[in-house]
Amino acid sequence: MSATLSLTVNGKAVSATIDPRTLLVDFLRQNLGLTGVHVGCDTAQCGACTVHLDGRAVKSCNVLAMQAAGAKVLTIEGLATDGELHPMQAAFRECHGLQCGFCTPGMVMSALDLCARHPHADEATIRAELEGNLCRCTGYHNIVKAVKQGAAAMGQEARHGGE
Repeated sequence: MSATLSLTVNGKAVSATIDPRTLLVDFLRQNLGLTGVHVGCDTAQCGACTVHLDGRAVKSCNVLAMQAAGAKVLTIEGLATDGELHPMQAAFRECHGLQCGFCTPGMVMSALDLCARHPHADEATIRAELEGNLCRCTGYHNIVKAVKQGAAAMGQEARHGGE
């Protein structure tokens, strides 16, 4: 059995014939080659597979690809523009909010969702909101610092005509 899936990924219309049981994470990685979407736990516990589905952060290992039919999906690969890192990506780099990098794409995508909902989040809010994203390397201190810096940079860009 197969089904036709059509959706928009990182601003581009895509269509494919897939097994209806295909997870969104597997569709993104295997069908589209978007390997920045990581498979960590397959149980929606670690957050490494976080993407935006119609503007909301979701763990793509917990969503069937067919549930995204007609939707807009944004992955870590869709953030940089013309070779320039998104302000949140730049903040993670500048604040050393990553070590091995495995959790970073999911952290960045979750951080963007968090900032959209809480533009002036304090440290306690950031820590609570990132609770569903596991990092085994950093201890979160620099991740929290990166989220604060990224949020500030995005706010500044918004005032000056950027994102």
